[in-house]
Amino acid sequence: MKVLHALIGGLAGACAVTVLHQVIKKKDEEAPRMDLLGMESLTKLFDKAGVKPPEGDQLYYLTLGGDIVSNTIYYSVAGLGDKKTWLKGSALGLAAGLGAVFLPKPLGLNEKHSNRTKQTQLLSVLYYFTGGVISSAVIKLLDGKQQKDAVSLKSVTNKIKQAF
Repeated sequence: MKVLHALIGGLAGACAVTVLHQVIKKKDEEAPRMDLLGMESLTKLFDKAGVKPPEGDQLYYLTLGGDIVSNTIYYSVAGLGDKKTWLKGSALGLAAGLGAVFLPKPLGLNEKHSNRTKQTQLLSVLYYFTGGVISSAVIKLLDGKQQKDAVSLKSVTNKIKQAF
């Protein structure tokens, strides 16, 4: 059950990052454009594989779906193990955000999508950090509910035993 909680938390964090990107990019010219960075990455992967990459909306939605799946798996790591979920989620988010800022250039990608200005860099880090915190919060919430259910079941079982 804990793995399911981790995956649900990871999905919540991944969706949070995606929603932040999609909403803020429409309202702020300085916003990171991780969608463009993702499409560039995916196009390069297709090219290296010798496959014609999709274009337009097809490329955009494939990238968006890939981001959600990969970020779900990434953020779900915060829920593995029994301790330090908050720390793991925060660290994962911070690491992803810093990676978004510092890795495009060494990977041969256009760094302006996450590095155009100091504001763009800060937002890149904050988006992913927020995703890590949200994934941890959902995991903790689900784990807490499970523990309460277990305590409740245990007390009911004890009362039944006492009755007999």
